[in-house]
Amino acid sequence: MLVDTLRSFFQKPVTRLYPFERNASPERLRGKLHWNPDNCTGCCLCAKDCPSDAIEVITIDKKAKKFVMRYHADRCTYCAQCVQNCRFSCISMASGEWELASTSTEPFTVYYGNEADLEPLLGKAPPPAVDMP
Repeated sequence: MLVDTLRSFFQKPVTRLYPFERNASPERLRGKLHWNPDNCTGCCLCAKDCPSDAIEVITIDKKAKKFVMRYHADRCTYCAQCVQNCRFSCISMASGEWELASTSTEPFTVYYGNEADLEPLLGKAPPPAVDMP
């Protein structure tokens, strides 16, 4: 054991300085989910087949093809079941975006869709009326 300890003083470390030296991510890595609303028909197969309920497709107007997708990255297991079951290739997983750690839960809920469609959903709802006896 003493020989190993002395040898480690004279050899370079095997580890890398991670934030400063990054390896390229693998080509088929399942990273952050991306949604293309132009191809979406609102069939909700992605939400139905998600084992962790990380995807919600909110239909605003089906005839005008206005949909909003709410993606909960903190629930996602990155199984890519939604990508495989989407018939119109609306959903993809980026291999380059995999560093998703955060100290708060706010960035984990991602809304996809047009900004004009999101405003009524993200606006403040009126407080519920309280009946006093």
